[in-house]
Amino acid sequence: MNQIKLRTLLQSFLLEDIGDNDITSQSIFPLRMIGKGVFLAKEDGVLSGLQIMEEAYHLLDPKIEVTLCYSDGDRIAAGAKIAEVVGPVSHLLTGERVILNLIQRMSGIATITNRCVETLNDSSIQICDTRKTVPGLRMLDKYAVVCGGGKNHRQGLYDGVMIKDNHISYCGSITKAIEAVREQIGHMVKIEVETETKEEVVESVEAGADVIMFDNRTPEEVREFSKYVPESIVMEASGGINLDNLASYRGTGVHYISLGFLTHSVKAMDISFQVKEGNKKDVE
Repeated sequence: MNQIKLRTLLQSFLLEDIGDNDITSQSIFPLRMIGKGVFLAKEDGVLSGLQIMEEAYHLLDPKIEVTLCYSDGDRIAAGAKIAEVVGPVSHLLTGERVILNLIQRMSGIATITNRCVETLNDSSIQICDTRKTVPGLRMLDKYAVVCGGGKNHRQGLYDGVMIKDNHISYCGSITKAIEAVREQIGHMVKIEVETETKEEVVESVEAGADVIMFDNRTPEEVREFSKYVPESIVMEASGGINLDNLASYRGTGVHYISLGFLTHSVKAMDISFQVKEGNKKDVE
């Protein structure tokens, strides 16, 4: 993850939660009261976002010690100690909720991504994400997908062309849309076209698409359509694919399967933060 962007995001998230101050923790605990806390996994899963613990706590107090017991992408079992922190109790508690919200979400994304990779069980096909992310969290969501063994689709509208049905409808045809794009972009930018019929696949190939997506097509249709695509063009399947039917796309010939539910229907991984007994002493 981009460290500068991460710090900027965390500053915003912490300010949203803290406002002027954490009136509960600051009212109860003096800054000189030092304590330990542990982050514990309450269910099996794949971890993501551990760097957030270090960055968030250091924004609150650079002297807080964060000891990570695992790395992003590690599979852990319920009951595992993920990390231990030592510092002023008031600061440990102030940062707790923001940190948990993020690592629970990210670990949930990493876990479901890993499950999809294992369910598909086809090394020739990569599981990838989409732009169906929560605004402001895209960098974190997409990083979590990678931690789970997936790949990232385009990061946004700026780094790859994707001609969808509405573009085609307004423009008049796939060919016209690709021609218009080619006149504007440089040679480093890839062009992907969303297709639903054999005729659209053939037109996309002839018009010079770099990537062809088979949108909301059955495994049988994907196998059939892929016959009309040369090896030089990347193929992707998306839409209507879930955990129940994912395995049926095994061996269909596509290079990628993009799944929106990896990030738009997240089940957070259950992780808790438990503070151990504090010790009253001066902070050096």
